[in-house]
Amino acid sequence: MKKTLGFATLLIALVASLSAQEGSIPRSLSRLDHVFVIMMENHGYSQIVGNPQAPFTNAYARSANTADNYFAIGHPSLTNYLEVVGGSNFGVQSDNNPDWHNGACSTNLSTGHANNEASDPADICPIFGTGMDAATPAVDTTNETSGPPGLNNIDGVRSIAAAHTVGKTIGDQLASVGLSWKSYQESLPPCGADRVNFADGFFASGTNPGCPTVTGTLPSEQQGLIKLYAVKHNPFAYFRSVQDGVDPRNSLANTVGFAGSHGLWADLESGRVPSLAFIVPNQCTDQHGRDNGGPQCDFDPVTDGSQAGLNPALIRIGDQMIQTLVNAIHASPAWRDGRNAIVLLWDENDYSTAPNINKVLVVVDTNDRDHGRDDSPVHSQRFYTHFSLLKTLEAAFGLPCLNHACDADAHVMSDVFER
Repeated sequence: MKKTLGFATLLIALVASLSAQEGSIPRSLSRLDHVFVIMMENHGYSQIVGNPQAPFTNAYARSANTADNYFAIGHPSLTNYLEVVGGSNFGVQSDNNPDWHNGACSTNLSTGHANNEASDPADICPIFGTGMDAATPAVDTTNETSGPPGLNNIDGVRSIAAAHTVGKTIGDQLASVGLSWKSYQESLPPCGADRVNFADGFFASGTNPGCPTVTGTLPSEQQGLIKLYAVKHNPFAYFRSVQDGVDPRNSLANTVGFAGSHGLWADLESGRVPSLAFIVPNQCTDQHGRDNGGPQCDFDPVTDGSQAGLNPALIRIGDQMIQTLVNAIHASPAWRDGRNAIVLLWDENDYSTAPNINKVLVVVDTNDRDHGRDDSPVHSQRFYTHFSLLKTLEAAFGLPCLNHACDADAHVMSDVFER
């Protein structure tokens, strides 16, 4: 009897462990051929919706489908990017750079130690294997802030317990079934993504000896590298499978710029696009801002969560980039080939100091309406998060749910993808 009970307990634990890592294939969504995910930065739902400096974005949101009760998970940016592509923070709660190609370090999953924005300056060990990720409290008073009122994660009420996690992404999943992905990163340098932490489209900082660095400036020049490309917005680069590139379908070669013969504009023009196109404008055109990028790129002057505190030029330049991207996708032969979707979203509300919440805008545009389906837009009030989006992408490509995308409250976004 004891042996039987022991085996049953072990079996239950094994099943629970597996379900927390990679579960069944989500259903209730038709297959998609191509999905274009456009990631914008650091602005909450109420800062974008109704903002006169974002005329295209607001018109697009009215004409396409929207998830109007969608929440980013935590802070800062990298955490949310990891959650979109991998369904977990993997123990990473910072924007720190990768510890490139380090095969000897211990991952945050294996140690259970969270890489924290406030207290841990260490580079991030390449993610792989299994272990426990970091819990997401409803209100964060220790990571990007100290003490009350703190930053609201999700809606300021929900929290997420740490869970047993597998260190992989939807990129690994796509490659394993013969599908493709690319991470299109604006202002990536010509030397590529390997060992590059920041770049301005030509000059770079990092440890890649083939990348030019900013040297020989004028004696009076005070301005250094304008950090337009940032690896923290390229989540695939943090994983050992991608850094090592054992599978050429799942490597750093999948990260390309917007320009060039294999870049975003060329791929859209030719129609040769991957199953998943992860599109990230640079830190000016994604509305993040930089302190040395000129007035159109200046950070928002006030961080109170209101439209009044924003840099209007930063919002406008981001709106123009969204328009350029959407128009280019619509004009691509790929948009008319099969069943496709554009997903426009913001990574987090960077101004979610209580009582502000971590709610962001998500727009979903499918080409079904071009094929004669009902074109009346859906503006969903269902509760969704980044985990819901990952689960939806996995359903669209026939992939198993991954990590927290398997959670009971992570629902497939069928109402905004099917119409």
